Amino acid sequence: MNLTLASTSPYRRRLLERLCLPFTCVDPAIEESIREEESASERASRLATEKASAAAKPLQGDAIIIGSDQVACLDTQILHKPGTREAAERQLAASSGQTVHFWTAVSVWTSPDRPPTQRVVPCEVKMRALSAAEITRYVALDQPLDCAGSFKWESLGITLFEAIRTDDPTALEGLPLIALGELLREAGIPLPLAAQSAQHGL
Repeated sequence: MNLTLASTSPYRRRLLERLCLPFTCVDPAIEESIREEESASERASRLATEKASAAAKPLQGDAIIIGSDQVACLDTQILHKPGTREAAERQLAASSGQTVHFWTAVSVWTSPDRPPTQRVVPCEVKMRALSAAEITRYVALDQPLDCAGSFKWESLGITLFEAIRTDDPTALEGLPLIALGELLREAGIPLPLAAQSAQHGL
């Protein structure tokens, strides 16, 4: 098994490590363009497939490539990674008391003869009403500057929530492991994998 994660995200890498499989990471180096005719879920789906396909091109032999993408929206506005403390605080202020919708797609490429298999997992995050002081304090403590929505749910960001609605909570962090496990089993990886098999890459 030559398993590759088409991502440089430390969040996705940590999530994939939970499956106890040997894998490598590569940068898919695709242009993450926005197409106005696409819905948020369609954009996540397209980019996940493009990442898997791009990472597969230079590889030879038996390979399984995982691509994933996430799109977050507040109403019809896409929430990008804030990048700065000020932008993160603005995102959280706009999301206060609102529901933020996430669509996380995962694609698994196994052969040039057929398209990647895929799942798209939705998630709704109901934010509680947040004061300006709470927002400032949270951003300073958790530094969610590289997270769409401006929070880390796996960390202190959980204190900002009223509720989460999803079939797969790992989707909120960027890689839906329940859906991925299903796709990997379809690709012939019998999860959970015995330790000896994992050590020797099947």
